[in-house]
Amino acid sequence: MKIAFVGKGGSGKTTLSSLFVRHLVATGAPVVAVDADINQHLGSALGLDEAVAAELPAMGERLPLIKDYLRGSNPRIASAEEMIKTTPPGEGSRLLRVCEDNPVYDACARPVEVDGGTVRLMVTGPFTEADLGVACYHSKTGAVELYLNHLVDGPEEYVVVDMTAGSDSFASGLFTRFDITFLVAEPTRKGVSVHRQYREYARDFGVTLKVVGNKVQSQDDIDFLRAAVGDDLLVTVGQSDWVRAMEKGRPRPFELLEDVNHRSLQVLRSAADATYELRDWERFTRQMAHFHLKNAHAWGNERTGADLAAQIDPGFVLNESVLPTA
Repeated sequence: MKIAFVGKGGSGKTTLSSLFVRHLVATGAPVVAVDADINQHLGSALGLDEAVAAELPAMGERLPLIKDYLRGSNPRIASAEEMIKTTPPGEGSRLLRVCEDNPVYDACARPVEVDGGTVRLMVTGPFTEADLGVACYHSKTGAVELYLNHLVDGPEEYVVVDMTAGSDSFASGLFTRFDITFLVAEPTRKGVSVHRQYREYARDFGVTLKVVGNKVQSQDDIDFLRAAVGDDLLVTVGQSDWVRAMEKGRPRPFELLEDVNHRSLQVLRSAADATYELRDWERFTRQMAHFHLKNAHAWGNERTGADLAAQIDPGFVLNESVLPTA
């Protein structure tokens, strides 16, 4: 399952992403974690020293390698230079699995030991001083979009993406690449204000959106969230001494996380697992084509000097059945 965590800055989005990753790893599930936030903190939240986290290979800096590998022998793509972030796979493209070794993982992923298990961690790379005035952060998250466009994941395989904060998560087609999106919201007016905007975007594209109430202290907080977001409220997470210790650099074994918060994480997993039976690969493929055409017409054709609409393979549908010939 492909799972996104979104929310306004300071909502606890990265903390909950890391807790969910720890929960999955503790059960032995294969997990790829991706830090796609402009502020790169997921590595630290998973227990890496900040200096080590800062040295993780940036996907945004390895786009040529990613494109060249994914292009494979696809005759519709003349060169890696003609690929953009929305380029969809077709006959001859190389597809990716969660549980495999490939040049993309070799270049961009690093194993992180988490509570006796291992997660593959990839990061887009931070927005640097050199990018100011000349680059958009979505040029970095484009590497994540290409990765997800070419990924065939199965049941009980997980890709967890910590998205950039605020409505920037909807500034590209990346928001449609997930089976479920968890919106982290605090029980405040500012905390729930983003829900309406997210809900409108999600509804138009069939995105499954659920709200995770964070930093909840009372029944009044739960009532406030329920009144604001209705049935989208899936579960709430309260204050945590375990999280506070982790944020102070004094991590405790994950099994010592409060029972009530363990149960909340299980609710998230159950909700994610339930989406697999509802997965619509044909819609997923159509949406790839939709956003690719939008980007091609807006800027891609001019930048590459090619008709990028020709990259769409009309007979190709991404799903498990295409893996043997990919």
